[in-house]
Amino acid sequence: QVQLVESGGGLVQAGGSLRLSCAASGSIDSTSIMGWYRQVPGNQRETVAIIGSGGATHYANFVKGRFTISRDKITVSLQMNSLEPEDTAVYYCYVYLVDQSQPYWGQGTQVTVSS
Repeated sequence: QVQLVESGGGLVQAGGSLRLSCAASGSIDSTSIMGWYRQVPGNQRETVAIIGSGGATHYANFVKGRFTISRDKITVSLQMNSLEPEDTAVYYCYVYLVDQSQPYWGQGTQVTVSS
């Protein structure tokens, strides 16, 4: 079992920055995939950024070089710069345990960007 606790959301003006962090507890294997998704009410949850155990990253097109994902064994962070009102959403931490074929989600943290 894995528990994910997110922190770092909040309210920021357009052009500002926020850093999201997610701490995992429980059985995290060395091959886990970690990432961040976001969801706006009425829309589907969408990928923001993913990072593999070896450090390979994948970003959504809308990130446009503004966000940086990083990790160690049990934490994953998302540095978000040049935030836009369109980035307003609930952001969810995600861990996929490859050896168990099991995904886990955090509870979500609200990010609000004012214009």
